[in-house]
Amino acid sequence: MRILLVEDEKSLRETIQLNLELEGYETVPVADGREALNIYSHQHFDLILLDVMLPGIDGFKVCEQIRLSDTKTPIIFLTAKDTTQDRLQGLRLGADDYLPKPFHLEELLLRIRNVFKRTIPAIEESLTTYQFDKYSIDFKNYTAQTNLGEINLTKKETMLLKLLIDRKNDVVSRQEILQSVWGYDVYPSTRTIDNFILSFRKYFEKNPKEPEYFKSIRGVGYRFEYHPS
Repeated sequence: MRILLVEDEKSLRETIQLNLELEGYETVPVADGREALNIYSHQHFDLILLDVMLPGIDGFKVCEQIRLSDTKTPIIFLTAKDTTQDRLQGLRLGADDYLPKPFHLEELLLRIRNVFKRTIPAIEESLTTYQFDKYSIDFKNYTAQTNLGEINLTKKETMLLKLLIDRKNDVVSRQEILQSVWGYDVYPSTRTIDNFILSFRKYFEKNPKEPEYFKSIRGVGYRFEYHPS
């Protein structure tokens, strides 16, 4: 799991980062509200830990900006502003939790785990196979029943199919695809994704030129669309 930690107090930021990394979380520390928005816009995160009193832009405004385009990434406020009014404001802006300072690190870790339980499907519930109309995909064995018969899928094809199907009927951005399938350090050309989608249409569409399932959303990304009757 990847966490964006936004905290301007250096000693606290370093302590939280150390404890998160000991728990196995990849943590990106940031000390400024504007920098937080900039990093968030270029990278994928599974959770945001957000102080309120920040230089540049305060945490409430950071949360508000993120929620304009992203209602899914969990946000937990960590702040000394602990009046009822402050908590209500944070929750109204779309935060998932609000932890006042000072706090015990064990409580923070527990709240993070609880947020992930609510927002991320359990591993045991994760799809290993998926069927739609006459087609089927075996994610575990990298095979699929397609217009070409049974074929072997590459690992990247399987990962991209899994991502799109997990997010069925939702648009998945190019940025999220690149980060989730190809990782954070080396991105291929976005044309590579187009070529994968073209392959999927060949495998799974009755008419690849008029796709029913694998849709391109111009300027945004892609969507796997399926509404079983």
